[in-house]
Amino acid sequence: MRHTLPILIATVALLTLASCRAPQKAAPEPQAEAVEQETAGPIWRDILFEDLPLLGHRNWIVVADAAFPLQISPGMDVVVSGEDHFVVLDEVLKAVAAAGHVRPKIWLDKELDFVPEALAPGADAARKRLHEALTGFEVKPLLHEELIARLDQVAKTFRILMIKTNLKIPYTTVFMELDCGYWSPESEAKMREAMKGK
Repeated sequence: MRHTLPILIATVALLTLASCRAPQKAAPEPQAEAVEQETAGPIWRDILFEDLPLLGHRNWIVVADAAFPLQISPGMDVVVSGEDHFVVLDEVLKAVAAAGHVRPKIWLDKELDFVPEALAPGADAARKRLHEALTGFEVKPLLHEELIARLDQVAKTFRILMIKTNLKIPYTTVFMELDCGYWSPESEAKMREAMKGK
């Protein structure tokens, strides 16, 4: 008993000292920015290639400039690419063309033609690059607010995939309304005509 008392006192003292030690710092978590830069590219491409077979007539794909607003409609899926606008646009157009089951009807903001270079440096070059990227497509201009309202309405029923880019020039978003790739509007019109009176 004589020997146990000092051991007991020493044990209590050690336990007390251990509980008073400063807590160990956890390893710092990687900064969100760094993680986003490393993973953004593969993520948006993966999402595009996973979603494309599921998308069809009445779905949309939007390649958006950096300040395009986040909408809360249930069908709106937004991914930040962190990449060049024209690289993303080129890859999306190629992926849609390769899919074959859909084709895009292209819409641009009507305001884009009126954005002056003096107020938005780079606007002239962006317009030129968009024109080159969209050669061969029928491109329709529509007011920005009307396009946003249309997306909001569509996203209540159908999926919209929006890929945001790092382009900081206003009204450069490219809106792709998907249509059936193997059934033309002319074929649809002929079929509807044949259905009349039947």
